[in-house]
Amino acid sequence: MSRMKLKSRAATVLLAAASALACGGALAAGSHAGGHAGDAADAIGQAGDASRVSRTIRIDMGDDMRFSPPDLTVRAGETIRFVVRNAGRLRHEMVLGSDADLKAHYAEMLKMPEMEHADPNAVTLDAGQSGELVWRFTRSGRVAFACLQPGHYDAGMRGQVRVR
Repeated sequence: MSRMKLKSRAATVLLAAASALACGGALAAGSHAGGHAGDAADAIGQAGDASRVSRTIRIDMGDDMRFSPPDLTVRAGETIRFVVRNAGRLRHEMVLGSDADLKAHYAEMLKMPEMEHADPNAVTLDAGQSGELVWRFTRSGRVAFACLQPGHYDAGMRGQVRVR
């Protein structure tokens, strides 16, 4: 990478970090680590222990801007392994959160589309890739999920988990 590109990338990372800190989050090495995971743990559950997985749920993401399935039901206290597959040609992601957190995070993604996630409540996948997200749903209610890549959320790439 040229020096000019490195300087530009460094400036972008510093700007992103300053923006995230002003919003109450933090960035590490240009990723979105810590940006919403703390809030998510209080409102929607917590990162799960892979050795305590209750069951596995498969999720497909496609260029039709949909998750399949878009609606899920789990039990409070259950630890779920999401096996997420990007069946499309575009980059997609699955991010768990409250509606408010997802909307705020999406607004940041529109400003910084190259932002990378390293949160335990998110998995980002390039075309044809598969990945996993292990999450423990600690209380009943509704947990939203969405793809926060620019344009995808607005196109309706969202779903929900009902926790009973």
